[in-house]
Amino acid sequence: MVTIQSLHLGSEQGVRIDVLRSDLIHPVISGNKWYKLRFYLEDAISKGYSEIASFGGAYSNHIVATACACQQHQLNSIGFIRGDQTEQLSTTLQSAQFYGMQLQFVSRTDYKNKKGIIENNSSQARYWIPEGGYGYLGAKGAATLLEKVTLKDYTHLIAAIGSGTMVAGLLNASLPHQQVLGISSQKNNDSLEVEVKMLVTSENQERFVYIPDYHFGGFAKHPPELLNFMNQFWIKESVPTDIVYTGKVFYAVSDLLDKSYFKPSDRVLVIHSGGLQGNLSLAKNSLLF
Repeated sequence: MVTIQSLHLGSEQGVRIDVLRSDLIHPVISGNKWYKLRFYLEDAISKGYSEIASFGGAYSNHIVATACACQQHQLNSIGFIRGDQTEQLSTTLQSAQFYGMQLQFVSRTDYKNKKGIIENNSSQARYWIPEGGYGYLGAKGAATLLEKVTLKDYTHLIAAIGSGTMVAGLLNASLPHQQVLGISSQKNNDSLEVEVKMLVTSENQERFVYIPDYHFGGFAKHPPELLNFMNQFWIKESVPTDIVYTGKVFYAVSDLLDKSYFKPSDRVLVIHSGGLQGNLSLAKNSLLF
């Protein structure tokens, strides 16, 4: 079931802003992760694989979602994790282990060569899913998030960019009159724009707007300004956000409104992509929700 929530944000400017609450779909396989994994898992099961392998960092929503989804489908899972193992695992990796995922840590240098990791760790029983679900199957799954949404009245669709898979799926599912905005969560990584465009048709590429200005210092960086915004947004809209993706997306929407990016009468759909488990790394009481 798809939940669409209307916001107070934008009302003063005459802009209608709705949120697709994909964070409500599942408590662990939250938001777009379920959709991005959908066709990979179907493909693996149909071909008789018994183990799923994928990649991610210590705070990867994708890793937790993959571990949980594999447990539900009675598949083994292994995560190749960027960086050295620390004495105290992140809450994200602890959750992945709880769902049965085996963790294998890879140095940041070696992690850049994912092709080499796959070649050195291949197995007839092991099916590989790219980091973040990036790829045509991931984008195909992400596009299905909009299947039960009445799209025609929206002028803009907005989502965070992690791997680029979600935004690519939105572009493929959107309508010719719609602009799709991607809010980057990473600093100085303009290759993300290219990654998105590689998964969509040339016609759809023309409707894509890449916005790199709201990373707050880098991936998962969360200065007090962002935390304060997230708390105020919760008070005003009753929508929980996370420090990696959605907090920055809604901050970007608010700032773009202030800068008159949208015209009165525009209607905007923001994708809440889940990922709230990322907030578990914060100090207690940092957030009100």
